[in-house]
Amino acid sequence: MDTLSYKTISGNTETADKKWFIVDAEGQTVGRLASKVAKIIRGKYKTCFTPHADCGDNVIVINAERISFSGTKLEDKEYVRFSGYPGGQHFTAAKDMLKNHPERLIEKAVKGMLPKNTLGRNLYRNLKVYKGSEHKHEAQQPTSLNLDTLK
Repeated sequence: MDTLSYKTISGNTETADKKWFIVDAEGQTVGRLASKVAKIIRGKYKTCFTPHADCGDNVIVINAERISFSGTKLEDKEYVRFSGYPGGQHFTAAKDMLKNHPERLIEKAVKGMLPKNTLGRNLYRNLKVYKGSEHKHEAQQPTSLNLDTLK
């Protein structure tokens, strides 16, 4: 590299050093976990962060069924989905979703914190959430990540 050149180098998908991290959701609060995972997926903790490129890492979240809510959100919070037809609006309580599909809780929370554009949809593919402690990504050799050490 030319030391006299003061040009800013933007990172891109090809130059990003993507890693795999594994996060244990046991005892974590949904929103706090989701915001930290979204930052990791986006790449904001890296020095080569570029807002318009996928420079983030891949994250595997395990033990999704052991996540917690603060306050009375477990009883009060509702998730809304709409089929597109008249009368097609469906409500699901957080308690029911935690019992039936706990991985969807984390997926919806993280997806809501990513950009609402093509980049955000591509970044969302870097998230893998599993119920229980088993996952199928041993070949990627993920390193364990403690979210309590991140700000």
